[in-house]
Amino acid sequence: MNQGRKNWLVTSLLIVGTVLVLLPLYLTITIALKTPQEMSDPLLSLPDQWRFQNFIDAIQMTDFFGALFNSVTVTLFVVLFTLLSNSLVAYAIARNMHKRFYKFLFYYFVSAMFVPFPIIMLPIVKQTAVWNLDNPIGLILLYVVYGLAFNVFIYVGYIKSIPKELEEAAIIDGASTWGVFWRVIFPLLTPMNATVGILTCLWAWNDFMLPLVILSDPDYATLPLVQYIFQSEFSTNYNLAFASYLMALAPMVLVYVFAQKWIISGVMKGSIK
Repeated sequence: MNQGRKNWLVTSLLIVGTVLVLLPLYLTITIALKTPQEMSDPLLSLPDQWRFQNFIDAIQMTDFFGALFNSVTVTLFVVLFTLLSNSLVAYAIARNMHKRFYKFLFYYFVSAMFVPFPIIMLPIVKQTAVWNLDNPIGLILLYVVYGLAFNVFIYVGYIKSIPKELEEAAIIDGASTWGVFWRVIFPLLTPMNATVGILTCLWAWNDFMLPLVILSDPDYATLPLVQYIFQSEFSTNYNLAFASYLMALAPMVLVYVFAQKWIISGVMKGSIK
């Protein structure tokens, strides 16, 4: 009876949410294509001439392709090491939660989610400098470690739903603990691996703060860091900055568009089980 009636409250909220999302994107695109003189025009106006030269200037000023290489390298290794190490740690905890030590480890890792980054920022800067890890290698290690808290939380919940009989059958067939994990458990983690991998990819690609405080050599700068060049103490070149933002944003938009179904399915399976 009520299927044909619209819920105007929900519809209105969806419209408002859509406008709030699309409006900043519209402004980013139009400002990236305007001339500096057109910045004094009304904010929502379209550019009189589409100035694609802004993108070329942004590429030259930021050494865009060098920063792109750094971002791709860091993101790929972060995702790879995160999937391999975090799932293995979670498996060990999930299958030994009846032991006090592993239960303590689980809550220890989960509690790390409630520690704000600014509190530990300065000690990390000091440690990475002393250990010569103020470079992409140190950055990759920190991303893998920082993701451990949240990833262990969702991996453990998912692994608990996997029947232990599968592992017992593999052990009877002669598989070792390592063999059980890599041949039985890891393939079954594919939906959760997809979710963790995509979320980690988005985080490592877009993060600004950690590369800012860790990387000491400008040659190692990632894409979010090089955007900083457009902002000085007294002015900001919005046209070039927004053109650079769009170029940095494009790869992750493509990743999200093609991978969003795995994110949603992974989160849903993890929450249901």
